[in-house]
Amino acid sequence: MANEIMIESDGLTRRFGHFTAVDHVSFKVERGSIFGFLGPNGSGKSTVIRMLCGLLEPTEGNARIGGFDVVKQTEQVKNMIGYMSQKFSLYDELTVYENLSFYGRLYGLKGTKLNQRRDQLISLNRLEPFLKRRAAQLSGGWRQRLAMACALVHEPPVLFLDEPTAGIDPVARRELWDLLFEFSSRGMTLFVTTHYMDEAERCSHVGYIYLSKLVVCGVPDDLKHLPEVKVPGTKRLDVTCDHVTKALQITRRLPGLRSATVFGQSMRLLVDESLNEQTIRDELTRNGITEVDIRTIGPSLEDVFVALTEDAQRKQGEKR
Repeated sequence: MANEIMIESDGLTRRFGHFTAVDHVSFKVERGSIFGFLGPNGSGKSTVIRMLCGLLEPTEGNARIGGFDVVKQTEQVKNMIGYMSQKFSLYDELTVYENLSFYGRLYGLKGTKLNQRRDQLISLNRLEPFLKRRAAQLSGGWRQRLAMACALVHEPPVLFLDEPTAGIDPVARRELWDLLFEFSSRGMTLFVTTHYMDEAERCSHVGYIYLSKLVVCGVPDDLKHLPEVKVPGTKRLDVTCDHVTKALQITRRLPGLRSATVFGQSMRLLVDESLNEQTIRDELTRNGITEVDIRTIGPSLEDVFVALTEDAQRKQGEKR
């Protein structure tokens, strides 16, 4: 059903003694969405997931998965969700085939139904070449594929993935995301934590948590137009040139520069609208930097989260 809410958090809070790990977090995730949940280490991402999965009871607030309360209806929630943790949590001494069979039996599958589901997951995750290989002998990317297959063995409509691509190579990352897009197209709802901004750009919706509070939640393109990000009277520029690190130091001396950082072979600048491109080009040329190309760009999600973090830090400082 279109617009059906599959994950709902309302004032979700978790305290450990006097420490508040998650502070009144509220959001909704629709069926078929890929919801990216971002934030620095220690911000509360994993704690939120543990509460949504019914592994940790909230101190305040409530949450529902597919309409089921995560505290009062834990058995129904358990059948609704698959969970893939940060660390490989399967059995290293078992083969790929044995791991899938074991997890299938844990969820009550047996006989023909177990065989059919196992074969589906093997095909979907392209695990055929490794069926007799022990999990400990798999590369990082294939271990993640196996972990995902085991999380999906009971056909859950909601899948939680806690930093699923951490520590795997770029090709394996792309292949894993191709699988996520396929799952989403079939109506599965995905809740993904990640530190990679390029992965956040692939999500249909993103939420950003900082110091236990949900700072913002929405569609990536909408977040890029927030006033904290698209500051009136400023513009963002991409400056490609040789000796980019030297160019960065030169550019930082210019009046009207708000921020500057290196991005590959170019600089990303936030400047006042009064600072024109020719002034930047002339200053760089005067200091021996040639072949300068300057173009206006929009903010990235990285710019969004940097701006929101700085704004949150400023507000935190004002309270002290």
